Amino acid sequence: MDADVGLQEEDMEGSWTLLSWLASCLMVFGGALPYVPQYQEIQRSNNTEGFSTRVCLVLLIANILRIFFWIGKQFELTLLLQSVVMILTMFAMIHLCCTVQNTNRVSTKQHRLSDLDIRYFWKWSAFEDYLLFCFGFTVLSAVVTLLLLDSAVFVETLGSLAVMFEAMLGLPQLLQNFQNRSTKGMSVKMVLLWAAGDVFKTTYFVMNASPTQFWVCSSVQILIDVAILLQVLLYSEDTRTKLG
Repeated sequence: MDADVGLQEEDMEGSWTLLSWLASCLMVFGGALPYVPQYQEIQRSNNTEGFSTRVCLVLLIANILRIFFWIGKQFELTLLLQSVVMILTMFAMIHLCCTVQNTNRVSTKQHRLSDLDIRYFWKWSAFEDYLLFCFGFTVLSAVVTLLLLDSAVFVETLGSLAVMFEAMLGLPQLLQNFQNRSTKGMSVKMVLLWAAGDVFKTTYFVMNASPTQFWVCSSVQILIDVAILLQVLLYSEDTRTKLG
């Protein structure tokens, strides 16, 4: 009898370990999945106007800061790996956008980071400029973090900034849709996967007792996802016709 109970406990423990491992893998790579349909949409249409590259800016800053937050306050390794995967994904998105924009550009004039023109911030023509900006931001963050690493207040502030930026990832897309009065060119699948991922993340953070900043800001992300999905309905042709 005791042996049977022991076997059942081992099976349950093994099942829980497997589920935990699968959840961790989903956390690491799941954040990048929403950008697959958007990547395909840009390739198919050869147009980037429906996608806000400032989403990439927000996520790059958020994940660079999260890496330094991990150095100051070592939480789950899963979230650190997730940041690395997300940074690589954002560079892939930016590289595609630069390629498409340069192919479609009529004017020969290019905008470079070295121009120091604020009007064209994050609208540069060369992919290398985005890499250079991120490298500079990373070096600056590293220096400040090394100087203030012993300050608990600084470390917590760093974590709050990281998740606050991440919570705002959908905001540039929301504003671009509002400005265009259209969601054409934006992958609805991307937003649906955002929403699904954010619900999963919030649950994961609560169950794993992650720092409070994580689950609070992921809840904000869900609200922004819902707002973008409402835009899809509002700016659809059928809705426009009904509203006159």
